Amino acid sequence: MLFKTYHLFLFGTILTLSSFSTLHNPLVKSKQILFIENSLSTALKKAKADRKYIFVDAYAIWCAPCRQLKLSTFKDRKATDFFNTNFVNVSLDMEKGEGINLALKWDVQEYPTLLILDYNGKVILRSIGYLNAKQLIDFGKQALTN
Repeated sequence: MLFKTYHLFLFGTILTLSSFSTLHNPLVKSKQILFIENSLSTALKKAKADRKYIFVDAYAIWCAPCRQLKLSTFKDRKATDFFNTNFVNVSLDMEKGEGINLALKWDVQEYPTLLILDYNGKVILRSIGYLNAKQLIDFGKQALTN
């Protein structure tokens, strides 16, 4: 009985450690674009430290194309790999918190609005409406070549 309990404990420990290392291993590819939620200041700090542009998903919760981006485009393997590697990604509800003032500042009037900011927060590229994964990657590449 003790032998069986020990093996179950050991197996559970190994399983837990392997799950933990998968979650925290930078070599393991994510299954979606990783977004900082509703905090531009956090994204700006990270972008400055990493010397990367910021990809902004400016959305409203009632917006069907915004939900479609989250359900499909932002989960595409190629888009995920590209944006998680090349950008600091932030998702902002433009009708709550700091999103309200940012919508005015950035002249966001339609959803979804996708923006690329430099690491100082200046808008350098904008796209309005739903994009599939290929279109999103092309959008990101355009920002990187400017």
